[in-house]
Amino acid sequence: MNFLRGVMGGQSAGPQHTEAETIQKLCDRVSSSTLLDDRRNAVRALKSLSKVSNTLSLIKFVKLDVSYFNKMFLLCRNTAWKWVYKLWTILSMFYKQIEENSTRQSEDFGSQFTEIFIKQQENVTLLLSLLEEFDFHVRWPGVKLLTSLLKQLGPQVQQIILVSPMGVSRLMDLLADSREVIRNDGVLLLQALTRSNGAIQKIVAFENAFERLLDIITEEGNSDGGIVVEDCLILLQNLLKNNNSNQNFFKEGSYIQRMKPWFDVGDENSGWSAQKVTNLHVMLQLVRVLVSPTNPPGATSSCQKAMFQCGLLQQLCTILMATGVPADILTETINTVSEVIRGYQVNQDYFASVNAPSNPPRPAIVVLLMSMVNERQPFVLRCAVLYCFQCFLYKNQKGQGEIVSTLLPSTIDATGNSVSAGQLLCGGLFSTDSLSNWCAAVALAHALQENATQKEQLLRVQLATSIGNPPVSLLQQCTNILSQGSKIQTRVGLLMLLCTWLSNCPIAVTHFLHNSANVPFLTGQIAENLGEEEQLVQGLCALLLGISIYFNDNSLESYMKEKLKQLIEKRIGKENFIEKLGFISKHELYSRASQKPQPNFPSPEYMIFDHEFTKLVKELEGVITKAIYKSSEEDKKEEEVKKTLEQHDSIVTHYKNMIREQDLQLEELKQQISTLKCQNEQLQTAVTQQVSQIQQHKDQYNLLKVQLGKDNQHQGSYSDKTQVNGIQSEEVGRLREELEELKSNQELLQSQLAEKNSLIENLKSSQTSPGTNEQSSATASARDSEQIAELKQELATLKSQLNSQSMEITKLQTEKQELLQKTETFAKSVPVPGESEAGMATKTTDVEGRLSALLQETKELKNEIKALSEERTAIKEQLDASNSTIAILQNEKNKLEMDVTDSKKEQDDLLVLLADQDQKIFSLKNKLKELGHPVEEEDELESGDQDDEEDEDEDDGKDQGHI
Repeated sequence: MNFLRGVMGGQSAGPQHTEAETIQKLCDRVSSSTLLDDRRNAVRALKSLSKVSNTLSLIKFVKLDVSYFNKMFLLCRNTAWKWVYKLWTILSMFYKQIEENSTRQSEDFGSQFTEIFIKQQENVTLLLSLLEEFDFHVRWPGVKLLTSLLKQLGPQVQQIILVSPMGVSRLMDLLADSREVIRNDGVLLLQALTRSNGAIQKIVAFENAFERLLDIITEEGNSDGGIVVEDCLILLQNLLKNNNSNQNFFKEGSYIQRMKPWFDVGDENSGWSAQKVTNLHVMLQLVRVLVSPTNPPGATSSCQKAMFQCGLLQQLCTILMATGVPADILTETINTVSEVIRGYQVNQDYFASVNAPSNPPRPAIVVLLMSMVNERQPFVLRCAVLYCFQCFLYKNQKGQGEIVSTLLPSTIDATGNSVSAGQLLCGGLFSTDSLSNWCAAVALAHALQENATQKEQLLRVQLATSIGNPPVSLLQQCTNILSQGSKIQTRVGLLMLLCTWLSNCPIAVTHFLHNSANVPFLTGQIAENLGEEEQLVQGLCALLLGISIYFNDNSLESYMKEKLKQLIEKRIGKENFIEKLGFISKHELYSRASQKPQPNFPSPEYMIFDHEFTKLVKELEGVITKAIYKSSEEDKKEEEVKKTLEQHDSIVTHYKNMIREQDLQLEELKQQISTLKCQNEQLQTAVTQQVSQIQQHKDQYNLLKVQLGKDNQHQGSYSDKTQVNGIQSEEVGRLREELEELKSNQELLQSQLAEKNSLIENLKSSQTSPGTNEQSSATASARDSEQIAELKQELATLKSQLNSQSMEITKLQTEKQELLQKTETFAKSVPVPGESEAGMATKTTDVEGRLSALLQETKELKNEIKALSEERTAIKEQLDASNSTIAILQNEKNKLEMDVTDSKKEQDDLLVLLADQDQKIFSLKNKLKELGHPVEEEDELESGDQDDEEDEDEDDGKDQGHI
């Protein structure tokens, strides 16, 4: 402060603009002084001056020379001196003072400062780069300054940040800062950054913002957290609202599942703090952002499905039925549940099953309707209940039928112990409270929306007006109340109900016209010249009379279309009638109601139109105008064309249904063919494997045959005893090896035969079981025939193998006899000259020993051959038994083949019938085209595709038969 007094000394009495000169001198010293003390003192003086300086002087100084800011930024960036970091604080304090003074001054000093600051985009870029500094005294003031800039000129600053390299990514790093002050201010900065900028919203979302924000909310305690939770939720709203890409990313990332713990409110006695109420309110709004009716239908339904699967809808219904919940949270919860179930059948069915925790339990719909028709409940709560009921019935014909059924005589509880939804609606419809009348009429109209069946069913409802008087229909009671001249809100509600009821329902129109007092009442109301308040009622009466003309089937002779038109022309005038009809769409509340489906009104007086009713008016206003000006001849022609088109439509519908049935049958046949193909492929692979095994056996047999031939040649060429003795031992070893191979082959054949026998037994059991032959299909018959053929082939191979083995055994026996004869001849042969008698004696003893060993081995071979022959006879017996089984299965196969032939004939007949029907449909379409009725070309394409598929199926069947 001493330095400040020195700078400003002698100038206190001067004009006020010297403050700008003082700031300029101080900035010069900060940027150009070489002494450390001078720069430190200049920074201290600027900091003190920022607290007391006049804002206007600062603005003038900034306008004078913006380069000083750049110099300060460069000092902060390039200097490690800790006092320079305080320049950030000085700038933030300057800007804070400007913001505070701008609320009191006539001039917007904050916008002026921001405009001057961002005039050079390098200032914002340098500011973003300085935010990378981890030092608290640099990062935190920079966050505050950038947040203030975004609040003043958000779009311009957003554009500069968007084009800056890694600008958004640098700001996202603030959420990972370990210091909560910087992290929390970073959330506020991102709030201002993402407001109304879809490009930045997408970048922030793909920078893992959802994961980080949800982690912060969880760390802070979900709904029990502080204001940080609220700030994170507001940032999530900015990222998701009206941003389909981010909504899809949020859903695909399984972040909806992480929202469920938010609504675990715990014990009802735990208390509701103001911050908890605020947090829950914003959380509910965030859920509504994901399922808003303004979103694309596909995105909304996928979010609704995810909310049901993760249990979020169940959690919301728990809050809805809980006690001790604040009124504003309860109202917002009802609105949230409404949009979660709107138009999604699964969620609507679940909501219909929810019961309130009462004794006895009551459906949640009944409890909510009790609040709607109770005039002591808050207005916003009654509007929320009406919206919930509308969303429950939206595109829900099942729910509409359940509501209307509670009004029918067969379902009304005679004991009076329980109150149904229909009884509550009727009670509200005829109560003395006009708001209850309007809400009940609109709710009942939604039960009839686009549902001709329920419109006809509601005609059966009878009401007991007083004791001793006969019951009156609901339609008649509505017209009676309408004619009694009640409040405008009540009459508007009843007229909307009647218009919805009679539209697209000629039977209801006939019932309405059957009462002779209704048409004179409507014409009287339309013809009168009333005040502005009654003009809306006149317009609705004109709409109701126009509906009675347009949807009239001329079943009542006294109120045919032409007579009603003549009546309008005589008593009202066509131009006057059309003018009164136009009063509806010109009303100021009509355009307001047509914007959103939620009935959101500031007060009960504004509750006049329903959103769905505005759609009906927009649809019918033009066609009614045309119907009034049409002549009788045009009406007759139009009716004839309608009847013709209806007949053609019925014929086309009949043939379409027939074609669908035949398509189903063809699909079944295709499935059967595919299964047969799979079985055929499996059998072919099995046959291939068996063929390969047979080839291996043949190769082994040929090898043995060659080896035996070579042995015979060697035996004929040997001339001396030593060679003969060695050859005999080698041949005996070979014989042993061959016997071992024969044994192993025989065991393998026996195992295969056992497997085939078990398979035959299974086939026999399946064929002989009671009721199996009658229930077997063409697929089973084909499979059995293939298996029988396979068994035959395998049995033939087994027989051939046994014959070859028997021949080999015979050959071995003959070779053994020849060897014995050779040994005997060698034993009797004359000794070779030149050898001594002693040597001959030793050799003779050796030969005798070897001969005895050979005789022993020969006996063993005989025993083994005998065992093999016995096994061969047993195998032959088993083959005979299997042959008999095969004969039985062959008979069954013949029967099944007859069944398959019959089914193929039926299929051919179906194909011929389809071709005839296609020809008929083609001729009918030509007639329709001649009559001027548009015909879609897709049907022809579909029929063509079906014919192609049938041809392909026939070709496949022929190929299968050749195989």
